[in-house]
Amino acid sequence: MSLIKPFKAIRPAVPYAPMVAALPYDVLNAEEARAIGQINPLSFLHVEKSEIDIPGYPQVEEAEVFDMARRNLLKLLSDHILVREAKPCFYVYSQKMGEHTQYGIVAAAGVGEYEAGKIKKHEHTRADKERERTLHIDRVNAHTGPVFLTYKKHDAIDRLVDRFIAAPPDYAFTAEDGISHTAWTIAGDDDIRSISAAFADIDALYIADGHHRAAAAAAVAKMRRERAQAPRGDEPYEFFLAVIFPHNQLRVMDYNRVIRDLNGLDEQAFRDKVGQTFDIYPGFTKRSPTAIHEFGLYLGGAWYRLVAKDGVYDPTDPVKSLDVSILQDCLLGPILGIQDPRTDKRIDFIGGIRGMDELERLVDSGRFQVALSLYPTSLAQLIAVADAGKVMPPKSTWFEPKLRSGLFVNPLD
Repeated sequence: MSLIKPFKAIRPAVPYAPMVAALPYDVLNAEEARAIGQINPLSFLHVEKSEIDIPGYPQVEEAEVFDMARRNLLKLLSDHILVREAKPCFYVYSQKMGEHTQYGIVAAAGVGEYEAGKIKKHEHTRADKERERTLHIDRVNAHTGPVFLTYKKHDAIDRLVDRFIAAPPDYAFTAEDGISHTAWTIAGDDDIRSISAAFADIDALYIADGHHRAAAAAAVAKMRRERAQAPRGDEPYEFFLAVIFPHNQLRVMDYNRVIRDLNGLDEQAFRDKVGQTFDIYPGFTKRSPTAIHEFGLYLGGAWYRLVAKDGVYDPTDPVKSLDVSILQDCLLGPILGIQDPRTDKRIDFIGGIRGMDELERLVDSGRFQVALSLYPTSLAQLIAVADAGKVMPPKSTWFEPKLRSGLFVNPLD
């Protein structure tokens, strides 16, 4: 049983939705966000990444960043760019990227279900990133970015969504990157009950993206329970903002790696060591791998195809059989000396949306010496890992399209 609730969203007045909607805070660096913010004063980056409005950042007090985020949110409200819903509602949020379309339910998901493991995770969080989002949520007094959840396809929910999207939408716009965003408000009491009942038949929800947001929401709830004199258990902080998609509609892309050096090896010695656990085929065309356990290697201006040899991984283990694990256990760790990719500064991660050209560019620039491309992790693999109570290596999945921030905000007052 999955518990979700309608909520009184803060959201853009219809004419402003295209200007408010912004990419998530964690896919842009400060310079990229600042450039967007200077052009667009209504961008939700002024709330999600408020350091762009602080002269002298990062040489400022941490609290100043979160205070600025709160002020920017309140200004958008006072200027009637954002408005607050009169009653609790659900929403349907659709994204179209090329030929791919996905439809999610926007709802408030239970912190208690996350804490009980009914909302399942597949990644560890980093303490510094979790702390930053915790402070942001607590000071802004709102969940400003949604957690991206998925569930095993359910026919009753599909039928409800098909009926809802037959009505005229509230928002319908195409962003500057060509991705179309459409949203419908579900305000009728009978419809709200139907959605809640349908999700009550769902055994579990899975975090696709947004592990730090979910962990931060739980941390804020814990802090506020401790502050409250007599918490009831249904306070707004007990629920976090989520967009929930059926698993069969999601698109997972490859998440590739670039490494700054060969750990003291020359190119031939590196290839020799790689050849102990992978079959190496030269002359690989510049493309993403097309099969599980196949990898692309770009080194010295040439592409190679790598295929993991039999016996170098356990095919029955849902984590060890992942391509990201095979790469870590058989190449990155033992050959390149990267034991903890979450903290090692010699490795960087490149979303598949940037393509093979970006991998070539980074290596050819001299900033990195080798690039490795991977076959995408599947939703079935993600669910299998989460169901087993295990976690994937970091940067195992890259979802596209990304959810826009600012279209829905969950206030905690």
